[in-house]
Amino acid sequence: MDKSSGVGVLDKAAVVLGALEAGPATLAQLVAATGLARPTAHRLAVALEHHRLVGRDMQGRFILGPRLAELASAAGEDRLLAAAGPVLTALRDHTGESAQLYRRQGDMRICVAAAERPVGLRDSIPVGSALTMLAGSAAQILLAWEEPDRLHRGLQGARFTATTLSAVRRRGWAQSIGEREPGVASVSAPVRGPSGRVVAAVSISGPVERFTRQPGRVHAAAVVQSANRLTEVLRRNPQ
Repeated sequence: MDKSSGVGVLDKAAVVLGALEAGPATLAQLVAATGLARPTAHRLAVALEHHRLVGRDMQGRFILGPRLAELASAAGEDRLLAAAGPVLTALRDHTGESAQLYRRQGDMRICVAAAERPVGLRDSIPVGSALTMLAGSAAQILLAWEEPDRLHRGLQGARFTATTLSAVRRRGWAQSIGEREPGVASVSAPVRGPSGRVVAAVSISGPVERFTRQPGRVHAAAVVQSANRLTEVLRRNPQ
């Protein structure tokens, strides 16, 4: 089937985005995957990056950008994001803390939905923010159930250990105190797709003074319940 639209630059941009669907790619890997000339692949990737359709991971490799998730949400085509708003709002109202939904993208995690605490001290993370996979309870969740090779690579430079992730898998939730940012604590739980694979992490975050040094004891049940609600949405409506 001819996939050409007749608009050459648009077709080539679509090829670049399609190649990045498989995961992070260096420029050389992008050239190999798309068959485009190196200058063309670079020019298109940088232009797409300008519009946030492409991003970069911590190694400088090209990855799909946060704008794609935003567009999917606006179009109402992403069932997870469509369901996330009410679930995160309910979680925020129940716990009194800011709530977020993260997806992994290469070596980063992207905040794709959030419900902010309206008053007082809060940990504000705008939708579209790209945070490290090396620290924080959401990073632990998004890494803990990965294949062994990816898990071990992900632990390089991380502020948590393999023992930490083993505990996360055993209890089904994660907590962090000052990992991502001094004075900030968080609790997270996994959202699973129809196949059982972890596709996102639900989190709440805020100052340690409110969360205490054992935030999971206070908030884990509510966070897990919210994550399970989103898992049920995906199981009822496989994408």
